[in-house]
Formats: sequence, C-alpha cells, structure tokens
Amino acid sequence: MDGWGLRPARPGDVDAVAELRAVVLRGDLERLGRFDEARVRERLREGFVPACTRVVEVGGVFAGCVAVRPGADAHWLEHFYLAPHVQGRGIGSAVLGRLLGEADRGSVRLRLNVLQGSAARRLYERHGFVVEREDPVDVFLVREPAAKRD
Repeated sequence: MDGWGLRPARPGDVDAVAELRAVVLRGDLERLGRFDEARVRERLREGFVPACTRVVEVGGVFAGCVAVRPGADAHWLEHFYLAPHVQGRGIGSAVLGRLLGEADRGSVRLRLNVLQGSAARRLYERHGFVVEREDPVDVFLVREPAAKRD
C-alpha cells in the first residue's frame, strides 16, 4: 500500500481517466449487456470536472482517479477507478478512508452508485455505505457523516 498519493486532476488527465474507466467497467457492463466501446469513454469525457477530481498515483505514476461532486443534499462520490495492476493492495480502501475522513470532518453525507453485481459494492458497504435504492442496472448507496451515525 505504500507509495500512493492523490493530486488534483488537470484537464489533460481526461483521456487517461476515460481509458481507465473503459478497462475497469468493461466486465460489469458486458455482464449487464450495456458495454459500448465508444460510449463508456464518451460518458466520462462529458462529465469530467477536473476541479472535483483527484488522480491516484502509485510510485508517482497514474493509477486511478476519484471525484467528489457537490450535490443538493449530499456530495456524490464518482469515477472511483483503480488500474487492475494496483487493485487488491489496500489502495482503494486507503483512498476511500481519506475521502470519508474529509466528509466526516465537514459533516457531509456521501452518495454513490455502483453497477448491479459489482465487487466495489462490498468495499463501500464495509466503509459504512448502505443501500438507499436499486434499479435493474444500478445500486444507489448513501453514507451519513460520522457525527450523524453516532
């Protein structure tokens, strides 16, 4: 887990992030019959907001990203992708832990959605997210800040 860090995203990161999204989501989207080679990248490019996004680096090299976008009653945790070669090393939990600490200090509720059947759901549930609702494609989760859960 050593040797990772977060930095603010830059507009030039969009292509690397879009490509990573396509790689990471491919299996789940194919399983759901929703993978489209061009659309998976296009959707990221349409919604990429560098000011809300951080890049995960491992050993100083791009290895992932995560975005936290302010919303009406919560912030949305979005585009949390790690390159396959760094998955399973505790980096995702460490990044998520840092973001949750920031949310707790700011008393911010977090929302997110994962694809039905995604292994990422277990990570989020281990960190206090609970299912709010589901549809045939997505599972929507929410996490109250620590002060409101006590």
